[in-house]
Amino acid sequence: MSFTIRTLAATAAIALAMPAFAQSIEVQDPYARSASPTAKTGAAFMHIVNTGEADRLISAASPAAELVQLHTHMESGDGVMQMVHVEEGFDLPAGETIRLERGGKHVMLMGLTEPMEQGATVSVTLTFENAGDIVVDVPVDLERMPGDMDHGAMEGMDHGSDDTKAE
Repeated sequence: MSFTIRTLAATAAIALAMPAFAQSIEVQDPYARSASPTAKTGAAFMHIVNTGEADRLISAASPAAELVQLHTHMESGDGVMQMVHVEEGFDLPAGETIRLERGGKHVMLMGLTEPMEQGATVSVTLTFENAGDIVVDVPVDLERMPGDMDHGAMEGMDHGSDDTKAE
């Protein structure tokens, strides 16, 4: 077998294996919301299940916002919770689930390009270190309450000014 044929065979095997890896990542129960029709920010929540090898969610993007970041909440030391950008992303160990929930890890949509209206859909591209890009159509659900996904309470969280409270 010539070098060229072996190279082509190896390239084809790698290309065929990539979609299989992406299939090991499953997004469940996604939804998005904003605080009001005039809000400049929104957030997307979901459960990301990894049935394959360890991976990492490293970024997110959406045409619905000028800037999309992975965020979480951290205590500032005085008992107040603050949202922070998690530049390194979120680990997704093999066989585990990342819970992107209100009051915790989430996809933050900043500089919304249009209002988030009940029943609309927002396209979000999740980028994983190994699995690559997975596009998720996220329904906007402004009526869902934190307990609807067993997220816990939201009291004591500092999200800045009123028009930035996406959660």
